[in-house]
Order: sequence, then structure tokens, then C-alpha cells
Amino acid sequence: IDLTPHYVDVADARHFHRELKKACDAHHTGYYPRFKQWADDYFYLKHREETRGIGGIFFDRLSEEEGFSKEERFAFVKEVGEAFAPLYIYYLEKHRDDPYGAEELAWQKLRRGRYVEFNLVWDKGTKFGLDTGGRTESILMSLPPEARWEYSYIPGEGSLEARTLSLLRKGIDWINYKGS
Repeated sequence: IDLTPHYVDVADARHFHRELKKACDAHHTGYYPRFKQWADDYFYLKHREETRGIGGIFFDRLSEEEGFSKEERFAFVKEVGEAFAPLYIYYLEKHRDDPYGAEELAWQKLRRGRYVEFNLVWDKGTKFGLDTGGRTESILMSLPPEARWEYSYIPGEGSLEARTLSLLRKGIDWINYKGS
């Protein structure tokens, strides 16, 4: 579970990570830091040296050997899953009337381009599906209908785009982040 906003709203990032931590801590206080780091590492575009979004938590193949019983895994996954919809709806409602124009739409397409790069270059699920003969159309259906790439794009100094790029990096402690 991660969040990939086109513009990073620090208050939203704090809130998102606090809620994920709350869901994790209900099961084990070590889950959030472990799975947040896993997300930071997973949702990272090495060739761009930037994260895909503000991260979240990521885990895969938790097993009894790691101390997770079936019941514990189910309860944890259920709680995390149930946390996502209310969070997402909250952000949709909060930002649904945000003004936007041609510049914001162009930025949105650039960020969607980064999402495409991640899915086609780094995502394990996409690679697995393509490598095992899955239905190509089904695998690529998650890609946005419109994306864009601009050679050596550099946002204007002090712009929301520049601020967003400065925040798309690994290891940010969003819960205690002091910036705005």
C-alpha cells in the first residue's frame, strides 16, 4: 500500500504514514519501520534516483518461519487493506476542488510517465506476468492512458513541481517530518 500523488502534500504524507503505522502497530510495533523501508526500497526508480511517490508499506511472502502465523498474516493484511479505502477517499474529497490548468496537467502526465517507467522497468508483478506468458493486455491495463516524457526536464525554481521532486527520495520519516 503506497501513495503516488502528483504533488506531495506534506500534511497528507504525514497523515497517510501515521495511519499506516497505527494499522501496523496494532499487530507488531516492528512492522511499520520494516515495511516502510521495504516500500522505500521497492518503489524507487534507481535510474532517476527518486521514489515513485511518498511510499507507504510493502511486504511480500510473509511466512510462519518469520514468526507470522496464518491467522496473524490474515488479520494484519485485512487491517491494512481496510485502512486504505477511507484514506484514499479522504484525499480525494480533500483535493477534488483543487484548481488545475494546462501546467498541472502537463506535470500530471510527467508523473504518470514515471509510474510507467516503474511498472515496466522495476515492478516484479509486471515482470512476472510478462515472463510467464500472462495476458499482455491485462498486465498493462494498470498503465495510465496518457503519459509524457520530456528530455532533461527541470522544474522552475521554487515551483510546486520542484518541491515535489525534492521530496521524492528514500528514507523520509514522514511521521516526524518538520517541513511543510
